[in-house]
Amino acid sequence: MVSNIIIDSHQHFWKLSRNDYKWLTKDLPELYRDFMPNDLYPILNEHQIDKTIVVQAAPTINETLFLLNLFEEHEWIAGVVGWLDLTEINFKQHLEELHQHHGFVGVRPMLQDLDEDDWILRKDVLKNIELLVQYDVPLDLLIKPRHFPYILKLLKMFPQLRVVVNHIAKPNIAKQQLEGWKEEIGQIAMYPNVMCKISGLVTEATHKNWTIEEFQPYINHVVNVFGTNRVMFGSDWPVCQLAGTYNDVLTILMENLPTNILGKDLENIFGENAKRFYKL
Repeated sequence: MVSNIIIDSHQHFWKLSRNDYKWLTKDLPELYRDFMPNDLYPILNEHQIDKTIVVQAAPTINETLFLLNLFEEHEWIAGVVGWLDLTEINFKQHLEELHQHHGFVGVRPMLQDLDEDDWILRKDVLKNIELLVQYDVPLDLLIKPRHFPYILKLLKMFPQLRVVVNHIAKPNIAKQQLEGWKEEIGQIAMYPNVMCKISGLVTEATHKNWTIEEFQPYINHVVNVFGTNRVMFGSDWPVCQLAGTYNDVLTILMENLPTNILGKDLENIFGENAKRFYKL
């Protein structure tokens, strides 16, 4: 694929007995079991993926510490995007503690699961986002198109904040909805400190009944507006297994990238951008 180090910028681990994955129920049989490093490692070897970024899947500090322990045990885990309560009065203390761990590379609030779409603009949250800027800790954004107006306000307030949009902000690919999403993610891309993960696409399509071609306008658009130095590949494993395999995710991206993307541009998308953004 590419000659340099290949990094999967977005994957998860979980252990059901930890009991902090409230979204994970028996209604999701493909996901309702433990997914640990030994499950992923053979898949990475098969596809010649060198490193991964593991991202929180529960809104608890304990899960972040659990992931950091896995980081210590597996050299191919390049970093952990953890969770911190951005409303907490002791946020600075917790941030400083995590910031001392060399595996901690970012913070992700689970915005898509919150009742308030404008939660990110709360005064207590904004005060703590100032600390993320101060400590140069990037923010992963788990959002949907309905969050765009509030994220644009956030970026206007904190243009120095380093941000990466997860899953291209989850447009409704199943219904081929481009209008609205296309314009607003283009506005977000105008902020030079914002990147975008080309991840989570297959689960926004019709599960088990998608075609490779239907992802093309979405992938082309984010590459066009962000450029090849601000997008990164992420598998969203094991969540992707709701709709496809790890190989499917790779194939969807490779088959839909503009044909003129070669060499250094490919290296950027499949590793260098993640390495630079997360300061690996």
